[in-house]
Amino acid sequence: MSTMFGALNRFISRLDSESPSQTSGDRSTYGFQILRNKNHEIPIEPWYDFIVGINGRQVDNPDPNLFATEVRNCAGSNVSLILWNAKGARTRTIALPIPTPSPTLGITLQWTPLSVTEDVWHVLDVITNSPADNAGLLPYGDYIVGTPEGNVHGESGLGELVEDYLGRNLRLFVYNHEYAVTRLVTLTPSRSWGGSGALGCVLGFGALHRLPVPMTEPIAGPGETLFETARFSNEEHRPLSAQPPQSQSPSLYPPPSSTPDASNFLVPASMAAPPPPPPQSATSPSAGPPKGAKKQRNVAAPNMTFDDYFREGEQKSKEEDYTTSNKGTAPLPPPPKSTKAPAQVENTEPAADTQLEAEKPKTLEAEPKPESQDG
Repeated sequence: MSTMFGALNRFISRLDSESPSQTSGDRSTYGFQILRNKNHEIPIEPWYDFIVGINGRQVDNPDPNLFATEVRNCAGSNVSLILWNAKGARTRTIALPIPTPSPTLGITLQWTPLSVTEDVWHVLDVITNSPADNAGLLPYGDYIVGTPEGNVHGESGLGELVEDYLGRNLRLFVYNHEYAVTRLVTLTPSRSWGGSGALGCVLGFGALHRLPVPMTEPIAGPGETLFETARFSNEEHRPLSAQPPQSQSPSLYPPPSSTPDASNFLVPASMAAPPPPPPQSATSPSAGPPKGAKKQRNVAAPNMTFDDYFREGEQKSKEEDYTTSNKGTAPLPPPPKSTKAPAQVENTEPAADTQLEAEKPKTLEAEPKPESQDG
């Protein structure tokens, strides 16, 4: 499993390095990273927050004196700061009051590219009794964000640092996503702890393992913006990609008509529908459809209730019951009444039986009796 994650992370890192648009966009974006915050009343988080704009304008000059001058000019009023946070890559705007006696914010800044927040290693698994386990690293919730020993860049940067500190104490800044706290962890990398690796943990690096949005923030609902962007007054106006260019032909994007056709819209179920036409009787000239025409289906109105639906079906059933099968022809007349008595039919079967019985004794009488001869 760790081999598959490692191969996937290396593939994504290679795509990130080979993408010219993403590399040029991230590396060229700078801001003042907050290194220290002495004023705890200011909702600014060190290391994770970057000041990218002030008073509606983008900060594009690395000179900190110009930034301090802009802050002093707001003495006695509020200064508007646009902050970019590495947790979820979100942008927010805050207004801070600037006191008149000492017009300062009480923070320490450094001109830094926003891409430094991509050098994050996600702890995916921790082996029991390993140096990482003994130091208290937690799987899935911990992220290694840096070290006080120096700057670490790239996927192999942390591995090279661990190799340099084999058998020595190594300090790491670890951010926990579940508790939203950053702590300093001290561990001792070793090859002889009884397992593979010098730390005894599985790390993830790349786009799939960036710092997520804090769990305390509300989840974005359907239709809300997933990624926020800040607009500055000194920024060049760039049309949105969703808007069609002005040079397109007017035929591709016709203007909406002032009086839309009502047939192009669907009638919702909540709107009242026209009443159904009255049922036609079978004796009317238009009772039946012409031969060869298809029978129309009765479609119930959108706002029809079950009672109306069954009532319509009952009415239709009654109409079909009272309709004769020979449509368009007069009903057949009843048969005429007979005045004569039915003729008597002679029964010949008893006569035949009588004749057989009469013939039977005649046949017996016709037989001659044998004469007796005297001897």
